[in-house]
Amino acid sequence: MLADMLRRPGYLRLLLLCGVVGIPVSAAAFGFLAVEHGLRDVLWEDLPDAAGFEEAPWWWGVPSLVVAGLLVAFAVRRLPGGGGHVPAGGVGAGPTEPRDLPGVLVAGLASLCLGAVIGPEAILLAVGSAVALWLVPHRWRGDHPGDASLIGLSGAFAAISTILGSPLIAAVFVIEAVGFGGAQLFALMLPGLLASGIGALMFTGLGDWTGIEIETLVLPALPEFARPDIADVAWALPLGILGALLAYAIRLGSRRVLPAVAARPLLAAAAGAAVGALGGAYALITGHAPDEALFSGQQTIVQLVGEPERWSDGDLVVLIACMGGGYAISLAAFRGGPVFPAVMLGVALGLLLGGLPDLGDTPAVAMTMAALTVSMLRLPVASIVLAAVLLGPSGLAVMPLVIIATVTAFVITELLDPPPRRA
Repeated sequence: MLADMLRRPGYLRLLLLCGVVGIPVSAAAFGFLAVEHGLRDVLWEDLPDAAGFEEAPWWWGVPSLVVAGLLVAFAVRRLPGGGGHVPAGGVGAGPTEPRDLPGVLVAGLASLCLGAVIGPEAILLAVGSAVALWLVPHRWRGDHPGDASLIGLSGAFAAISTILGSPLIAAVFVIEAVGFGGAQLFALMLPGLLASGIGALMFTGLGDWTGIEIETLVLPALPEFARPDIADVAWALPLGILGALLAYAIRLGSRRVLPAVAARPLLAAAAGAAVGALGGAYALITGHAPDEALFSGQQTIVQLVGEPERWSDGDLVVLIACMGGGYAISLAAFRGGPVFPAVMLGVALGLLLGGLPDLGDTPAVAMTMAALTVSMLRLPVASIVLAAVLLGPSGLAVMPLVIIATVTAFVITELLDPPPRRA
């Protein structure tokens, strides 16, 4: 019973401890993201400029991602923890031991800074949990066998609380990914929410104090959407199916790459060359910059929604194809999280389909974004909350469509590709 857990000796002390841990954990997460953004600017802006290019040329991603693959292979083979969680297996919200953190950082920074189509959320989860466990000595954790996991997960809450746009999304995301229920849910939620709230405040304060702008998962304002009509509802089912099928194709591609890279980590360099070549192909075909089809996709989301006239329908098709291919390879060969690229592909697909009869960009983006996200993560509640928060003022109005598309995509995903049984 929840009341028994709350009365357990040491739980309230542990709750307070998890809240305090949110302060240094959020500072560590902010520092990681600041380093990541700084290195990315050096490698993709300053270095091309020093080489005499106005911007990174179309082929820049190939050598960049070969180096990334070599660094990931080094972390996998030589450092504890094998470089961290493989994103092809999902989110990976379990606690990370402090001794594994160096390998996670090497593989994560190489993937994120050099152009892999991967998001930062899984690395932040690992940083948060490892730092929390490192800061709290064993003698402070209590005698309950689950206290160490609770501290680690609270650190993960704090680290990821702002990068997803809201502490609420972080809470739902981690809880659903870990799979707690019943009294365990509330026992985890209380310290996690406290840590994530404090972490969000610290994150905002550090940004104001240092003047460093950290990219978070945000969606610029789409056209205002008042309420759905029958035509919108009719589109929810096919868009949910389409999102699930695209995600299924990405996972199939990832599974083709994963066994080879797992058996021979040095093949990550070849995988990196393939991802870089896809970025180069996008640049050559469309005339756009190659990094638009690389990295996590957050910067591309801002550009797509802010200046949609820059992309023709053909450009969007090429972007989805090239970034989708890079995403599939990156999930298997690199380290990071699956959330950001799934959102990016959902936005691009929604903008491509927004011109369908009686549809519009806002409901199309909402439905395809939710469908891609739930199909890649298998976290239906988190996907719905994420879409609602990212859509801002239109979030409540579009919510019925998001729910229909999310449920449809989730059912199709489970039927096409049932997950392995969990213990």
